[in-house]
Amino acid sequence: MPETATTAKKRPEFRNINAFTDLPSYRLPVAGIVSILHRISGAIMFILMPFIIWMFDTSISSEISFAKFKGAFNVGMLGLPGIIWKLLALALIWAFLHHSLAGLRHLWSDTHHSAVTKEFGKTSAIATLAISVALTLVLGAKLFGIY
Repeated sequence: MPETATTAKKRPEFRNINAFTDLPSYRLPVAGIVSILHRISGAIMFILMPFIIWMFDTSISSEISFAKFKGAFNVGMLGLPGIIWKLLALALIWAFLHHSLAGLRHLWSDTHHSAVTKEFGKTSAIATLAISVALTLVLGAKLFGIY
């Protein structure tokens, strides 16, 4: 039998990624950052669910419990100063705003997939970040008594 000369394609080489040398040089697009922050904000809201339930319960139960609720943010509670409780509430505010806006962005992309371009992804990601941070700053200023 005659042998046929076949040239085998060279398989691509894969190497392990070194987190210390390769990841700092990787430039994640803004849409990727928003996507990662969307997951982080969802995790923050899930982890802070007992805090959310406590805030809701003590704020509407009675006038005495509402005074206790206000005292936790002004004086402190459970050995933690009030500033820590305000920072927890601020983290929750950011998580809710960012998760909601990024979710609307994803819904828009899913329903209008033919109109979504790379440029739209970038601009909508920047808008999501800007609006969520701006609204967090406004509500944080109210939380900390600036206005």
